[in-house]
Amino acid sequence: MAVLRSLSVLLARPFAVHARATNRAHFKSPARGLATTKAPSSLFTPLDTFADRHIGPDDHEISHMLKKLGYDSMDAFIADTVPDKIRTSATSVGNESIPSLSESELFQRAKELGRANKPFKSYIGMGYHNAVVPPVILRNVMESPAWYTPYTPYQPEIAQGRLESLVNFQTMVMSLTSMDIANASLLDEATAAAEGMVMAFTGSNGKKRTFFADNGVAPQTVAVLRTRAKGFGIKLVVGDALEDLNDEALRKDLCGVLVQYPDVNGAVKDFSGLAHSVHTAGALLVCATDLLALTMLKPPGEWGADIVLGNSARFGVPAGYGGPHAAFFACTDKLKRKMPGRLIGRSRDVNGKPAYRLALQTREQHIRREKATSNICTSQALLANMAAMYAVYHGPVSLQRIAQKVHCLTQTVKTAVEYYGYKAVSTHFFDTLTIDVSSAVKDADAVHAAALAAGINLRKVDAKHVGLTLDESVGAEDVVSLINVFARAASQPAISASDLTPSETLAVPDPLRRTSRILPHPVFNTHHSETEMLRYIYHLQSKDLGLEHAMIPLGSCTMKLNSTSSMVPLTWPEFSPVHPFAPKDQVEGYLQVIKELEEDLCKITGFAACSLQPNSGAAGEYAGLSVIRAYHESRGEGHRDICLIPLSAHGTNPASAVMAGLKVVPVKTHADGNLDLEDLRTKAEKHKDNLAAFMITYPSTFGVFEHGVQDACKIIHDNGGQVYLDGANLNAQIGLTNPAICGGDVCHMNLHKTFAIPHGGGGPGVGPICVAGHLSPFLPSHPLVATGGDKAIEAVAAAPFGSASILLISWAYIKMLGGSGLSDASKVALLNANYMAHRLSGHYTLRYKNGNNRVAHELLIDLAEFDKAAGLKVMDFAKRLQDYSFHPPTCSWPTPTCMLIEPTESETLEEIDRFCDAMIQIRKEAEDIITGKQPKDNNVLKNAPHPISVIALSEEEWNRPYSRQTAAYPVPWLLERKFWPTTSRIDDAYGDLHLICDCPSVEELASTH
Repeated sequence: MAVLRSLSVLLARPFAVHARATNRAHFKSPARGLATTKAPSSLFTPLDTFADRHIGPDDHEISHMLKKLGYDSMDAFIADTVPDKIRTSATSVGNESIPSLSESELFQRAKELGRANKPFKSYIGMGYHNAVVPPVILRNVMESPAWYTPYTPYQPEIAQGRLESLVNFQTMVMSLTSMDIANASLLDEATAAAEGMVMAFTGSNGKKRTFFADNGVAPQTVAVLRTRAKGFGIKLVVGDALEDLNDEALRKDLCGVLVQYPDVNGAVKDFSGLAHSVHTAGALLVCATDLLALTMLKPPGEWGADIVLGNSARFGVPAGYGGPHAAFFACTDKLKRKMPGRLIGRSRDVNGKPAYRLALQTREQHIRREKATSNICTSQALLANMAAMYAVYHGPVSLQRIAQKVHCLTQTVKTAVEYYGYKAVSTHFFDTLTIDVSSAVKDADAVHAAALAAGINLRKVDAKHVGLTLDESVGAEDVVSLINVFARAASQPAISASDLTPSETLAVPDPLRRTSRILPHPVFNTHHSETEMLRYIYHLQSKDLGLEHAMIPLGSCTMKLNSTSSMVPLTWPEFSPVHPFAPKDQVEGYLQVIKELEEDLCKITGFAACSLQPNSGAAGEYAGLSVIRAYHESRGEGHRDICLIPLSAHGTNPASAVMAGLKVVPVKTHADGNLDLEDLRTKAEKHKDNLAAFMITYPSTFGVFEHGVQDACKIIHDNGGQVYLDGANLNAQIGLTNPAICGGDVCHMNLHKTFAIPHGGGGPGVGPICVAGHLSPFLPSHPLVATGGDKAIEAVAAAPFGSASILLISWAYIKMLGGSGLSDASKVALLNANYMAHRLSGHYTLRYKNGNNRVAHELLIDLAEFDKAAGLKVMDFAKRLQDYSFHPPTCSWPTPTCMLIEPTESETLEEIDRFCDAMIQIRKEAEDIITGKQPKDNNVLKNAPHPISVIALSEEEWNRPYSRQTAAYPVPWLLERKFWPTTSRIDDAYGDLHLICDCPSVEELASTH
């Protein structure tokens, strides 16, 4: 009751604004309307135009901001912001080149393309399944902005919900694999395997260079291994791991072995003896596996695997023509500090309350740069959360029932087809059969022809074999149709459901059957009714701040609106269940979307060709640099291995360069943030015989358009190198300039930034590359679906078009904005950032701007003065912003004492002013500390954030020299619109020293309560 009385007294008090708060009158437009006040051109002009909904400020607000900056037109403002010599023509990206569609027209076009995809039932397998997505998860996670709009949980006090869910994911993986620790997901199974290979290589300190992949590993995984091995100088050998590892010369150089369990052909093999042999050779055993299978099979952690990985998508994530899917990655305890990707750990807040956070962040490439061996900059958080929720919803009993049903149905198919004279190659399997057809039909083509006639896809193996994989979606009628394919091919009579004889026996040998418990944690044994599941989902999401609450002004992250209209086609049945290796004549709708998106991205960037395969921005960097290396090799200049990178570059740049086999040479920047062209010229000329590439971000990560970008690119070309232009900041360029005009040869784009794919709380992302004509022959290939050029590098992702399903979002975004809308969006993004810089000037130090006092689409403010005057760090300002219901900007990057702020074009003037008011008010609070009105060690910034549990402390417990009102409601609008952090500031050091990365046990929960 004391707590309730404290809160009621607080809310009853009259509101008092800070003593020195200015009474600035906010601009109010005559009538808050759409982005344009122009009337439709005719009665037949659509009214549901997307640009009017996407771009936040309306015409009156734009005029107001321009006036505040001293301009009477947008053109005059742009002229002072973007250097004239890199400007494109006004028509290069316009409605003539990219016509715009209204929202309703877009839906009609998407439906038309969806109908071009043929709804065949795919049993192709190879790591991809027809997942059944529980509707409670589909509607309330996958389709919910509360889950798909937040950013990576770098601010854990306002991200406890998805952090808990990701811990559920890690715990699920640890339990099913019986490994010591698991991360919060990687991009896909193939790239996870490549990360495992590199871990094995670096674990030998680079002294052992042979990595062995069993021939039962999926071919797409082997292709990605080849690409990655080349950059590190690893010798990849493919063969029979149970037979070919006796060669002593091979064993002496062996750093690791990869096996698949069950393998791509379905066989379940005992690898325990192999594990012992590999360890005797001083190498690591890496195992790719399947989570559903592990509910029945002896887990790899129990037979000696060091690293276990795979695709979690069959736990409730659609096939989506290849993704996005969350790979899992687990390892032994001794390898945990070398594990790539994000790791969620349990820690505590300053009051001792348990809380989650990102752990071991010093492993990240932003800190390690060229010393990193992985460029992982994201995960697949949204998809990992879906998989975790699937396990929470079903629990251990239902998961084992699903697995047993899939397995027994596979047994039923095996028994039936063998009756017709076919022969299954393996007697031990889980859900996949490779079938020898030679005793029943002429060749495999006869079976495939019968399958296609029945609307079924089987796996093509060779002339004598076909493959099939069953999954949760398969029912009795599906089994009948599948068996009848083999009957028809063998000229045997068809069967009906009444002819089926269910198999109850297990095709798993006793030594490989699982005996250990799975998922004993309370969270997996509680929420099995839809009511409880729904409440659990909403309970978690209530802890997280997303775009549905407020602007997320993260610099270099472009947290713009993820429009519902561009998200809608994503889960349509015409697109969602498509297998990535389906025949091309069945996916003509998808291929047309891909073709149109590639063409539009080439128009936007000014380049000749595009690959959509890379499934993150960092993967795009790696792919682009690999293309450059292949180009040099084709010219007999494979020795070129020097990559020049400015000190201002994104942290993934040097990491990606190392992965591509390049040596990094840093280039200086001037005090004004501009690239030091003389230092660049000196180093380019010094290394001209070996210069491979130069990586530059434009506009720079300091938030300015550098005037010398073309000069920099010419220096590189004059010395034999190629220019990689990092497209992280492409949102500032569209219709105004482009990477080709700036002088680039290749760029990647972040579709999850510029082109509105949601960040998903830390993934998914897409990082396609566009290249100049001379590099197009080298774009990535794929072993199963034709992609890339005639001199293509091998695959960089498991699926031929990467995370194909979410390409629909960017395709829709571009089509609805059209060229003119895209250009307008970039202009408003620049205007919003410059208006924000204007509002904050005089309160904070703006670090960089151009000669016209203009920034680009983001601004860098320096907080170093507050550390000197009051001991206040960047993070103190960040945590205090949470009390104002804002996600903080990017902190301590690219400069340790700065905040990088990016408002995007989606935010209205009202929201931008609200953020600026918060920052100005915090500046006044800092002044109280500087002048001694508040102590340096116990003040409203150092104690931030203030969750409701702190505000509700009794009068005796409240020991702070400021009121609860000042802590929780420092500005009036918070009384109406308040997002509460759920914990006090989290102790990062404690979490790293006491690394716990799974769910609490029953005993721990009991002691906590």
